[in-house]
Amino acid sequence: MSDFVVVIPARYGSSRLPGKPLMEIDGLPMVQHVWLRASESGAARVVIATDDARIEQAAQAFGAEVVMTRADHPSGTDRLAEVAAKLALAPHTFVVNVQGDEPLLPAEAINRVAERLVADDGASVATLAEPIHDVDTLFNPNVVKVVTDLTGRALYFTRAPIPWDRNAWKTQPPTLLETDAWLRHIGLYAYRAGFLADYVTWPPAPLEQLEQLEQLRALQHGHRIQVATVTSPYPGGVDTLEDLERVRQHFVEQQVRGGQVRGEK
Repeated sequence: MSDFVVVIPARYGSSRLPGKPLMEIDGLPMVQHVWLRASESGAARVVIATDDARIEQAAQAFGAEVVMTRADHPSGTDRLAEVAAKLALAPHTFVVNVQGDEPLLPAEAINRVAERLVADDGASVATLAEPIHDVDTLFNPNVVKVVTDLTGRALYFTRAPIPWDRNAWKTQPPTLLETDAWLRHIGLYAYRAGFLADYVTWPPAPLEQLEQLEQLRALQHGHRIQVATVTSPYPGGVDTLEDLERVRQHFVEQQVRGGQVRGEK
């Protein structure tokens, strides 16, 4: 496939977990785990974007390329656009935005979202989704849902439970989801660099402001978003201390399993 660049935004000032990118997991800072996963992908270049000198110093210590950005960006997409401009990326360059708090992100997911954008010349953005199997997730407003057309392009993103099964749910919400008609959006994106330069010049769109979903700005401006469906469960990122302990435990269990395998030999 075509070469692509991975950019990992890493902010120190997380509101829920300050200093998150530098928190230790299995002896390494979290952002290093993300960088290692991205380096395992097909990316031609992996860059960490930060506005904090502590993250810059840590990233340079483990050999990462770092781009310093402004601290006042209203969104991660704006930060990504600044990085693309600083790197002087050509408009046709494919850029994958990998969040700095996803240490379990599989490299295959990065490749998949990049490949999806490369395959659709008419799309400006690509992203991921996975089937929703439980009712609680479908009706949770913190879970973003997406519906697509027959070519995989997004029709709409929302916090509401769509599509609505009119016949089956006439009188009350369901207790069971019997098909894979419902998709949870996964916030891993690939962009064309030229689109990023345009995106940050547009004011927030009405639907974006209602739903508080940045991707709706692209749709309201007539741009196409391709959606690839993942086939295996997508690992969650780190937003809270509980998430951090879950990820740390994952690495402990991996080490235990690895020791058991070696012992069997």
